[in-house]
Amino acid sequence: MDAAPAVTQYLGLVRAVVCPRYGHDLEIRDLDSPRPGDDEVLVRVEATTVNRTDHATAAGIPRFARVFIGLMRPRQKIMGTEFAGYVVSVGAKVTEFAVGDAVFGFDSGTQAQFLAIPESGALAKIPRGMSPADAAPTTEGAHYALSILEKLDVGATSRILVYGASGAIGSAAVQLLRQRGAAVTAVCDSRGVDLVSSLGANSVIDYTATDFTQTDERFDAVIDAVGKCRFSSCKPLLKPGAPFLTTDFGYRSENLPLILSTRWFGNNRVMLPIPTDARAHVRIVRDLLASGDLRPVVDKTFAMDDINEAYRYVGSAQKLGNVVVTVPA
Repeated sequence: MDAAPAVTQYLGLVRAVVCPRYGHDLEIRDLDSPRPGDDEVLVRVEATTVNRTDHATAAGIPRFARVFIGLMRPRQKIMGTEFAGYVVSVGAKVTEFAVGDAVFGFDSGTQAQFLAIPESGALAKIPRGMSPADAAPTTEGAHYALSILEKLDVGATSRILVYGASGAIGSAAVQLLRQRGAAVTAVCDSRGVDLVSSLGANSVIDYTATDFTQTDERFDAVIDAVGKCRFSSCKPLLKPGAPFLTTDFGYRSENLPLILSTRWFGNNRVMLPIPTDARAHVRIVRDLLASGDLRPVVDKTFAMDDINEAYRYVGSAQKLGNVVVTVPA
Protein backbone atom coordinates (compact mmCIF):
# COMPACT_ATOMS: atom_id res chain seq x y z
CA MET A 1 0.00 0.00 0.00
CA ASP A 2 1.26 3.48 -0.80
CA ALA A 3 2.39 5.62 2.10
CA ALA A 4 0.02 8.24 3.41
CA PRO A 5 0.58 11.75 2.04
CA ALA A 6 2.30 14.28 4.23
CA VAL A 7 -0.62 16.75 4.15
CA THR A 8 -2.20 17.03 7.61
CA GLN A 9 -4.65 19.90 7.14
CA TYR A 10 -7.06 21.11 4.50
CA LEU A 11 -5.86 23.28 1.64
CA GLY A 12 -7.46 26.54 0.58
CA LEU A 13 -8.73 25.31 -2.80
CA VAL A 14 -9.36 21.84 -4.17
CA ARG A 15 -10.02 20.54 -7.65
CA ALA A 16 -13.45 18.99 -8.02
CA VAL A 17 -15.75 17.67 -10.75
CA VAL A 18 -18.98 19.63 -11.17
CA CYS A 19 -21.97 19.34 -13.51
CA PRO A 20 -22.83 22.84 -14.82
CA ARG A 21 -25.96 21.65 -16.61
CA TYR A 22 -27.61 18.30 -17.34
CA GLY A 23 -26.32 16.68 -20.50
CA HIS A 24 -23.33 19.03 -20.86
CA ASP A 25 -19.66 18.25 -20.35
CA LEU A 26 -18.52 18.15 -16.75
CA GLU A 27 -16.05 20.74 -15.53
CA ILE A 28 -13.12 20.58 -13.16
CA ARG A 29 -13.19 23.66 -10.94
CA ASP A 30 -11.23 25.02 -8.01
CA LEU A 31 -13.52 25.12 -4.99
CA ASP A 32 -13.07 25.90 -1.33
CA SER A 33 -11.80 22.90 0.54
CA PRO A 34 -14.22 21.27 3.00
CA ARG A 35 -13.53 22.01 6.64
CA PRO A 36 -14.08 18.98 8.87
CA GLY A 37 -16.31 19.40 11.90
CA ASP A 38 -15.65 17.98 15.35
CA ASP A 39 -17.18 14.62 14.40
CA GLU A 40 -15.71 14.44 10.88
CA VAL A 41 -12.55 13.27 9.18
CA LEU A 42 -10.93 14.93 6.19
CA VAL A 43 -9.88 12.48 3.50
CA ARG A 44 -7.33 13.18 0.81
CA VAL A 45 -9.05 11.32 -2.04
CA GLU A 46 -6.64 9.20 -4.06
CA ALA A 47 -9.20 7.35 -6.17
CA THR A 48 -12.88 7.62 -6.99
CA THR A 49 -15.13 6.00 -9.59
CA VAL A 50 -17.72 6.73 -12.24
CA ASN A 51 -20.76 4.46 -11.98
CA ARG A 52 -24.28 4.22 -13.38
CA THR A 53 -25.63 6.48 -10.66
CA ASP A 54 -23.10 9.19 -11.44
CA HIS A 55 -23.80 9.00 -15.17
CA ALA A 56 -27.58 9.19 -14.65
CA THR A 57 -27.14 12.17 -12.32
CA ALA A 58 -25.00 14.06 -14.85
CA ALA A 59 -27.52 13.33 -17.59
CA GLY A 60 -30.52 14.17 -15.41
CA ILE A 61 -32.27 10.87 -16.13
CA PRO A 62 -34.90 9.78 -15.58
CA ARG A 63 -36.26 13.27 -16.10
CA PHE A 64 -38.76 13.10 -13.25
CA ALA A 65 -35.84 12.63 -10.87
CA ARG A 66 -34.87 16.26 -11.50
CA VAL A 67 -37.71 17.29 -9.22
CA PHE A 68 -35.71 15.76 -6.38
CA ILE A 69 -32.07 16.26 -7.44
CA GLY A 70 -32.32 19.68 -9.14
CA LEU A 71 -34.23 21.13 -12.08
CA MET A 72 -31.39 22.44 -14.26
CA ARG A 73 -28.33 20.88 -12.62
CA PRO A 74 -27.67 18.65 -9.63
CA ARG A 75 -28.11 20.40 -6.29
CA GLN A 76 -25.14 18.40 -5.07
CA LYS A 77 -22.38 20.55 -6.49
CA ILE A 78 -19.59 17.95 -6.61
CA MET A 79 -20.13 14.69 -8.46
CA GLY A 80 -19.26 11.16 -7.33
CA THR A 81 -20.29 8.55 -4.77
CA GLU A 82 -17.27 6.30 -4.08
CA PHE A 83 -13.85 7.15 -2.73
CA ALA A 84 -10.66 5.87 -1.19
CA GLY A 85 -7.69 7.71 0.22
CA TYR A 86 -5.97 8.78 3.41
CA VAL A 87 -7.15 10.60 6.51
CA VAL A 88 -5.29 13.91 6.72
CA SER A 89 -7.19 15.59 9.55
CA VAL A 90 -9.65 14.52 12.27
CA GLY A 91 -12.17 16.44 14.34
CA ALA A 92 -11.84 16.79 18.10
CA LYS A 93 -14.52 14.16 18.80
CA VAL A 94 -13.24 11.52 16.34
CA THR A 95 -11.99 8.36 18.05
CA GLU A 96 -12.05 5.57 15.44
CA PHE A 97 -9.79 7.11 12.79
CA ALA A 98 -6.40 8.80 12.92
CA VAL A 99 -4.26 10.83 10.54
CA GLY A 100 -2.58 8.49 8.08
CA ASP A 101 -5.31 5.82 8.05
CA ALA A 102 -6.10 4.44 4.61
CA VAL A 103 -9.89 4.55 4.24
CA PHE A 104 -12.63 3.99 1.69
CA GLY A 105 -16.35 4.49 1.58
CA PHE A 106 -19.53 5.81 0.05
CA ASP A 107 -20.77 9.40 0.13
CA SER A 108 -21.79 12.27 -2.13
CA GLY A 109 -19.29 14.68 -3.65
CA THR A 110 -16.40 12.23 -3.86
CA GLN A 111 -14.91 13.35 -7.19
CA ALA A 112 -12.66 15.91 -5.54
CA GLN A 113 -9.23 16.10 -3.97
CA PHE A 114 -10.62 16.32 -0.44
CA LEU A 115 -13.76 15.04 1.24
CA ALA A 116 -15.09 15.68 4.75
CA ILE A 117 -17.19 12.81 6.04
CA PRO A 118 -18.67 12.07 9.48
CA GLU A 119 -16.94 9.38 11.49
CA SER A 120 -20.38 7.74 11.70
CA GLY A 121 -20.75 7.78 7.89
CA ALA A 122 -20.14 5.04 5.32
CA LEU A 123 -16.43 4.89 6.03
CA ALA A 124 -14.04 2.05 6.87
CA LYS A 125 -10.34 1.34 6.93
CA ILE A 126 -8.89 -0.28 3.84
CA PRO A 127 -7.74 -3.86 4.51
CA ARG A 128 -4.00 -4.20 4.86
CA GLY A 129 -2.24 -4.78 1.56
CA MET A 130 -4.85 -3.03 -0.61
CA SER A 131 -4.32 0.29 -2.34
CA PRO A 132 -6.95 3.06 -2.56
CA ALA A 133 -7.30 2.35 -6.30
CA ASP A 134 -8.24 -1.26 -5.43
CA ALA A 135 -10.63 -0.33 -2.62
CA ALA A 136 -12.55 2.54 -4.25
CA PRO A 137 -14.43 0.40 -6.82
CA THR A 138 -16.01 -1.93 -4.28
CA THR A 139 -18.62 0.06 -2.38
CA GLU A 140 -21.40 1.12 -4.77
CA GLY A 141 -21.80 -2.19 -6.58
CA ALA A 142 -21.57 -4.23 -3.38
CA HIS A 143 -23.89 -1.77 -1.58
CA TYR A 144 -26.63 -2.43 -4.14
CA ALA A 145 -25.87 -6.15 -4.26
CA LEU A 146 -26.12 -6.47 -0.48
CA SER A 147 -29.42 -4.57 -0.54
CA ILE A 148 -30.74 -7.10 -3.05
CA LEU A 149 -29.52 -10.10 -1.09
CA GLU A 150 -31.22 -8.78 2.04
CA LYS A 151 -34.51 -9.48 0.25
CA LEU A 152 -33.60 -13.11 -0.40
CA ASP A 153 -33.19 -16.23 1.71
CA VAL A 154 -30.03 -17.48 0.02
CA GLY A 155 -28.55 -20.87 0.82
CA ALA A 156 -26.86 -23.89 -0.66
CA THR A 157 -30.00 -24.99 -2.51
CA SER A 158 -30.73 -21.58 -4.02
CA ARG A 159 -30.56 -21.15 -7.78
CA ILE A 160 -30.26 -17.52 -8.85
CA LEU A 161 -30.02 -15.94 -12.29
CA VAL A 162 -28.09 -12.65 -12.52
CA TYR A 163 -28.60 -10.59 -15.67
CA GLY A 164 -25.85 -8.04 -16.31
CA ALA A 165 -23.42 -10.13 -14.29
CA SER A 166 -20.31 -8.40 -15.64
CA GLY A 167 -21.23 -4.91 -14.39
CA ALA A 168 -20.40 -3.32 -11.04
CA ILE A 169 -23.53 -4.56 -9.26
CA GLY A 170 -23.68 -7.85 -11.13
CA SER A 171 -20.06 -8.82 -10.52
CA ALA A 172 -20.49 -8.10 -6.81
CA ALA A 173 -23.78 -10.04 -6.70
CA VAL A 174 -22.21 -13.11 -8.32
CA GLN A 175 -19.42 -13.16 -5.74
CA LEU A 176 -21.72 -12.57 -2.77
CA LEU A 177 -24.19 -15.23 -3.92
CA ARG A 178 -21.43 -17.78 -4.39
CA GLN A 179 -19.99 -16.88 -1.00
CA ARG A 180 -23.37 -17.82 0.48
CA GLY A 181 -23.48 -21.11 -1.40
CA ALA A 182 -26.02 -20.33 -4.12
CA ALA A 183 -25.78 -21.77 -7.62
CA VAL A 184 -25.49 -18.79 -9.97
CA THR A 185 -26.42 -18.61 -13.63
CA ALA A 186 -24.82 -15.44 -14.97
CA VAL A 187 -26.00 -13.64 -18.09
CA CYS A 188 -23.69 -11.19 -19.90
CA ASP A 189 -22.34 -10.45 -23.36
CA SER A 190 -19.40 -12.27 -24.91
CA ARG A 191 -16.82 -9.82 -23.53
CA GLY A 192 -17.75 -10.66 -19.95
CA VAL A 193 -17.93 -14.45 -20.13
CA ASP A 194 -14.37 -15.14 -18.93
CA LEU A 195 -14.61 -12.52 -16.19
CA VAL A 196 -17.88 -13.83 -14.78
CA SER A 197 -16.62 -17.40 -14.91
CA SER A 198 -13.56 -16.33 -12.91
CA LEU A 199 -15.86 -14.86 -10.25
CA GLY A 200 -17.35 -18.29 -9.60
CA ALA A 201 -20.57 -18.39 -11.62
CA ASN A 202 -21.76 -22.00 -12.05
CA SER A 203 -22.87 -21.34 -15.59
CA VAL A 204 -22.65 -18.37 -17.95
CA ILE A 205 -25.01 -17.49 -20.78
CA ASP A 206 -23.78 -15.16 -23.52
CA TYR A 207 -26.95 -13.29 -24.41
CA THR A 208 -25.49 -12.21 -27.76
CA ALA A 209 -25.42 -15.86 -28.81
CA THR A 210 -28.25 -17.44 -26.81
CA ASP A 211 -31.69 -16.27 -25.69
CA PHE A 212 -31.37 -16.76 -21.95
CA THR A 213 -35.15 -16.69 -21.50
CA GLN A 214 -35.40 -20.00 -23.36
CA THR A 215 -33.57 -21.99 -20.69
CA ASP A 216 -35.54 -24.85 -19.14
CA GLU A 217 -34.16 -24.09 -15.68
CA ARG A 218 -36.32 -22.35 -13.09
CA PHE A 219 -34.88 -20.03 -10.48
CA ASP A 220 -35.49 -18.94 -6.89
CA ALA A 221 -34.88 -15.36 -8.01
CA VAL A 222 -33.91 -13.37 -11.08
CA ILE A 223 -31.71 -10.33 -10.45
CA ASP A 224 -31.57 -7.68 -13.15
CA ALA A 225 -28.35 -5.92 -12.17
CA VAL A 226 -28.45 -3.37 -15.01
CA GLY A 227 -32.15 -2.54 -15.23
CA LYS A 228 -32.58 -3.73 -18.80
CA CYS A 229 -34.72 -6.85 -18.41
CA ARG A 230 -38.50 -6.89 -18.58
CA PHE A 231 -40.46 -8.76 -15.96
CA SER A 232 -42.74 -10.19 -18.65
CA SER A 233 -39.74 -11.88 -20.30
CA CYS A 234 -38.25 -13.20 -17.09
CA LYS A 235 -41.42 -14.33 -15.33
CA PRO A 236 -41.44 -17.79 -17.02
CA LEU A 237 -37.99 -18.40 -15.51
CA LEU A 238 -39.21 -17.93 -11.94
CA LYS A 239 -40.40 -20.65 -9.59
CA PRO A 240 -43.77 -20.01 -7.93
CA GLY A 241 -43.35 -17.25 -5.37
CA ALA A 242 -39.85 -16.32 -6.58
CA PRO A 243 -39.10 -12.58 -6.95
CA PHE A 244 -37.79 -10.51 -9.83
CA LEU A 245 -35.36 -7.98 -8.37
CA THR A 246 -34.29 -5.00 -10.43
CA THR A 247 -31.96 -2.04 -10.00
CA ASP A 248 -33.83 0.38 -12.25
CA PHE A 249 -37.28 1.70 -13.13
CA GLY A 250 -37.15 -0.25 -16.40
CA TYR A 251 -38.50 0.36 -19.87
CA ARG A 252 -40.71 3.47 -19.74
CA SER A 253 -40.60 3.14 -15.93
CA GLU A 254 -42.84 0.07 -16.15
CA ASN A 255 -41.34 -1.45 -13.01
CA LEU A 256 -42.93 1.20 -10.80
CA PRO A 257 -46.55 0.08 -11.29
CA LEU A 258 -45.41 -3.56 -11.33
CA ILE A 259 -43.89 -3.17 -7.88
CA LEU A 260 -47.32 -2.18 -6.60
CA SER A 261 -49.50 -4.56 -8.61
CA THR A 262 -47.41 -7.70 -8.05
CA ARG A 263 -47.48 -7.07 -4.32
CA TRP A 264 -51.16 -8.00 -4.36
CA PHE A 265 -51.67 -9.99 -7.54
CA GLY A 266 -49.87 -12.88 -9.17
CA ASN A 267 -47.33 -15.38 -8.01
CA ASN A 268 -44.09 -13.44 -8.48
CA ARG A 269 -43.23 -10.04 -7.09
CA VAL A 270 -41.26 -7.28 -8.77
CA MET A 271 -38.96 -5.62 -6.26
CA LEU A 272 -36.62 -2.64 -6.47
CA PRO A 273 -34.58 -2.76 -3.25
CA ILE A 274 -33.56 0.70 -2.09
CA PRO A 275 -30.02 0.65 -0.68
CA THR A 276 -29.96 1.62 2.98
CA ASP A 277 -27.50 1.47 5.86
CA ALA A 278 -24.46 2.27 3.75
CA ARG A 279 -22.26 2.37 6.86
CA ALA A 280 -23.01 -1.25 7.72
CA HIS A 281 -22.53 -2.33 4.11
CA VAL A 282 -19.13 -0.65 3.82
CA ARG A 283 -17.97 -2.53 6.89
CA ILE A 284 -19.27 -5.79 5.47
CA VAL A 285 -17.38 -5.03 2.27
CA ARG A 286 -14.22 -4.35 4.29
CA ASP A 287 -14.46 -7.77 5.91
CA LEU A 288 -15.18 -9.50 2.59
CA LEU A 289 -12.20 -7.81 0.98
CA ALA A 290 -9.98 -8.81 3.88
CA SER A 291 -11.11 -12.44 3.69
CA GLY A 292 -10.78 -12.60 -0.10
CA ASP A 293 -14.48 -13.38 -0.60
CA LEU A 294 -14.90 -10.20 -2.65
CA ARG A 295 -12.43 -8.86 -5.14
CA PRO A 296 -12.56 -5.57 -7.01
CA VAL A 297 -13.30 -5.74 -10.72
CA VAL A 298 -11.80 -2.81 -12.63
CA ASP A 299 -12.31 -2.30 -16.34
CA LYS A 300 -10.52 0.98 -17.02
CA THR A 301 -8.73 3.68 -15.06
CA PHE A 302 -8.89 7.34 -16.08
CA ALA A 303 -7.09 10.43 -14.85
CA MET A 304 -9.29 13.13 -13.34
CA ASP A 305 -8.51 15.41 -16.30
CA ASP A 306 -10.19 12.79 -18.53
CA ILE A 307 -13.40 12.75 -16.48
CA ASN A 308 -15.68 13.35 -19.47
CA GLU A 309 -14.14 10.42 -21.31
CA ALA A 310 -14.78 8.28 -18.23
CA TYR A 311 -18.44 9.35 -18.11
CA ARG A 312 -18.89 8.70 -21.82
CA TYR A 313 -17.42 5.23 -21.41
CA VAL A 314 -19.81 4.41 -18.57
CA GLY A 315 -22.68 5.78 -20.65
CA SER A 316 -21.76 3.45 -23.52
CA ALA A 317 -22.89 0.51 -21.34
CA GLN A 318 -19.74 -1.36 -22.37
CA LYS A 319 -17.88 -1.43 -19.08
CA LEU A 320 -16.98 -4.61 -17.25
CA GLY A 321 -17.10 -4.11 -13.52
CA ASN A 322 -15.97 -0.65 -12.48
CA VAL A 323 -14.35 2.48 -13.86
CA VAL A 324 -11.76 4.10 -11.58
CA VAL A 325 -10.66 7.73 -11.64
CA THR A 326 -7.33 8.70 -10.08
CA VAL A 327 -7.28 12.06 -8.30
CA PRO A 328 -4.13 14.19 -8.56
CA ALA A 329 -2.32 15.45 -5.47
